[in-house]
Amino acid sequence: MLILFLKAAILVPVTLIPILNPFGNAPVFASLLGNVSRDVEKKLARQVALNCFFLLLGAMFIGSHVLMFFGISLPIVRISGGILVAVTGWKLLNDNGQDAIRTQVATNSADAWSDEEFKVRSFYPISFPLTVGPGAIAASITLGASTPPRLLDQVFSLGSAALGAAMTALVILICYRYANKIVNMFGRLGTMVLLRLSAFILLCIGVEIFWNGVVGLLSESGIDIH
Repeated sequence: MLILFLKAAILVPVTLIPILNPFGNAPVFASLLGNVSRDVEKKLARQVALNCFFLLLGAMFIGSHVLMFFGISLPIVRISGGILVAVTGWKLLNDNGQDAIRTQVATNSADAWSDEEFKVRSFYPISFPLTVGPGAIAASITLGASTPPRLLDQVFSLGSAALGAAMTALVILICYRYANKIVNMFGRLGTMVLLRLSAFILLCIGVEIFWNGVVGLLSESGIDIH
């Protein structure tokens, strides 16, 4: 039983971390923060990791029920989320230092932010959609789609998923907490190249998510485009 529990827990980070790509997003995270103190960076990284934990857990256990309640299909989620991710990537790709996203996340008075401001500013766009985007949400909903009939199995499933989401959030915390060190390791030119490359990849991911949503929507309509 313990081995099965651990296998179920490990399945979550193994599935989600490649989609979330926290190491690749770390330079973007550092860029969005701007010039803030180390304490602010660490606190914001903790809050983002916490946000991501609850987003993933919520998607796994109530995501499919929410979509069913509103009559929204996964392809629609992918299309909408893909547009949002692509727009964010495009803004980052054309960022000349005065990007509106960075202004929204970091200001000169960041050290004076209240706890409530940290929660608000850490959610959009860092937690969603840059870290937990539509791809991760769709994958999380898929992971939690099968609900076991027995109560004991449901508790088992909830515990393993919570542990898996916590392990995933821990990886996000480590990558974002040391984001500026990662940036410094690459140097100014390397960071600029990495940021532009990450922004372009983010744009491509958004287009791919959008296209997958279109394909899924056409497939639900009985149209085969392959």
